[in-house]
Amino acid sequence: MRVVTQQTLGGPEVLSVVEVPEPRPLPTEVLVRVRAIGLNPLEARLRAGEFPLIGRPPFVLGWDISGVVEQAPQTWRFRPGDEVFGMPLFPRAANAYAEAVAAPALHLALKPASLSHVEASALPVVGLTAWQGLVDLGGVSEGDRVLVHGGGGGVGHIAIQIAKALGAYVIATAGASKRAFVEGFGADEVIDYTAVDFTDTVRDIDVVLDTIGGDTAERSLEVLRTGGHLVTAVAEEDAKLIARYEAAGMRFSGIAVDPDPVALRGLVELVERGMLRVHVQETFPFERVADAHRLLDAGHLQGKLVLTV
Repeated sequence: MRVVTQQTLGGPEVLSVVEVPEPRPLPTEVLVRVRAIGLNPLEARLRAGEFPLIGRPPFVLGWDISGVVEQAPQTWRFRPGDEVFGMPLFPRAANAYAEAVAAPALHLALKPASLSHVEASALPVVGLTAWQGLVDLGGVSEGDRVLVHGGGGGVGHIAIQIAKALGAYVIATAGASKRAFVEGFGADEVIDYTAVDFTDTVRDIDVVLDTIGGDTAERSLEVLRTGGHLVTAVAEEDAKLIARYEAAGMRFSGIAVDPDPVALRGLVELVERGMLRVHVQETFPFERVADAHRLLDAGHLQGKLVLTV
């Protein structure tokens, strides 16, 4: 089978397509014939050596997959022919930039019929991050006021929809060019961060979801109500900042996404109820993975990028 690998750290040009033997699924695993692969900004950082999560090259990047079960030798969860999607093994290497992936059956779910393989492959990392941040950590409920930083991005546009499905009033930050895009996913208010400081206009927030980083977590302290909660998907857990939040009567949590089957089924349910959709900005054939990574490096994406196999 073909995989995308790299022998050295560097720019998109280090990625190359090579032939390797197919993996063999272990007991409780399935072999998935991959149809589409969702790309995430983290993978560009790993490729460049900015974050040593999976060690030194050579390695195969990727976690988000959608495809068809080809072998299910010792698991009752799926049968050959089932269409599945998920984010297997994170944060360990899943070797998902490949034509076939051996994955724990528990880390996958049946693909909703309403989603194409391209759409399904774009959902797991961003969907699970948003779900775990808002539902599991944030405890968002009806009537809450939620602020999503980076509403036009991969996690952001999913988080808006999850928060709305939970009955929250949702405010999102986004550039002016993404206003219509973000409003289309249900945001009640959109703040153009290039023109307006959110700390001047937002108050009494119950839960902030930070997908931006930098000083966003620190500045968000000003907009939370007493007892409010900041959940960040990008910032390091700064002991001094956590102490400031606690002293102000607020909570600070960092989230590291994991392949949670309960949350994955929650996402499937929202999709099937017509309350969640994922936006794919652009697809690339497998061989053009370097071009896709150049877009990842450029940033400011609307939704997700996907490789088709």
